[in-house]
Amino acid sequence: MSKLKILKNTASYHDELIESLKNPKEANLYLRIAIEEYQEDGNTETLLVALRNITEAKGGMGKLARKTHLNRQNLYHVLSKNGNPTLDTFGLILRGLGYKLTIQPDEKRKAG
Repeated sequence: MSKLKILKNTASYHDELIESLKNPKEANLYLRIAIEEYQEDGNTETLLVALRNITEAKGGMGKLARKTHLNRQNLYHVLSKNGNPTLDTFGLILRGLGYKLTIQPDEKRKAG
């Protein structure tokens, strides 16, 4: 398979993913899975990709910047591959996307 064909197919997948994330139930499940994976392996990049994809599906960085009152360029940086948002910024982003941060017991691990 040629590089061009691979890139074309990958772009199509991304477009389909973004379209599916316009459905709130799909977006909720997608983000829940990304957070669960982050809890298991500590891979921040995967969680940030999920937030970027949901942001794109919900109107883009400009719209999120207006809702959160954060600078659009700062949002791009915070949600980039090397991003490391503070808890305050993470909370603002979640709220801007229509979510809230909650705490619940980890049934897999019993705290002692």
